[in-house]
Amino acid sequence: MNYSTLLKHLTTNIIVVFLFSSIQVYSQAELDSIQTVQSSDSVFVMEKSAWGSVLRSAVIPGWGQYYNDAYWKIPIVWGFITYFGSVWSNQHNLYWEFKEKILTDPANAAQYRRNRNFYRNQRDQFAVYLGLTYLLNLVDAYVDAHLFDFNVSADFMTNQPQINIRLQLK
Repeated sequence: MNYSTLLKHLTTNIIVVFLFSSIQVYSQAELDSIQTVQSSDSVFVMEKSAWGSVLRSAVIPGWGQYYNDAYWKIPIVWGFITYFGSVWSNQHNLYWEFKEKILTDPANAAQYRRNRNFYRNQRDQFAVYLGLTYLLNLVDAYVDAHLFDFNVSADFMTNQPQINIRLQLK
C-alpha cells in the first residue's frame, strides 16, 4: 500500500473520530410523580488538570505521566520513542548511503535504487510510528488525568465493591 494513501486514510479516520466525539449527547429522563429531584451542594473538582497533563507531555514525553503519578508508564513511553527514533535514524542513514552509491557506481544503479526506495519506505514508516507514539503519549496523559479521581473502593457499609464514575457532558 502506498504511504500517501495510508496517511490519507489514517488522517480521514482521525478526523471522523474527532467529529463524532465532539457531538454533544442529550438524554431525557422521565420522573415519576413520587420521585423528587435532589440537588447536591458539593461540586466535583478534578485534582489533576487534563490539558495541563497534555501540555506537559507535549513538551517532554512522559512528563504528563509523571504529573499523573503513573510513573511506570514513563519508561514505556521513552522506550518506544527511543526504539522508533533509532530505527528511523538507521534507515535514514542507509537511505542516504544507497542514494550516494547510485551516483558513484552507475553499473549497479538499479539495485541501489531498489535498496534506496526500500530504506526510504522503511524510514517513512518508522516516522509514522514515532508520530503515533508521541500522539498516544498525549492521549494517555489526557485520559489518565481524567481518570485520576476514579475511585474503586469497597463500601464500608456493605463491604461490596463500589464504582464511582463521574461524567460531565456539556
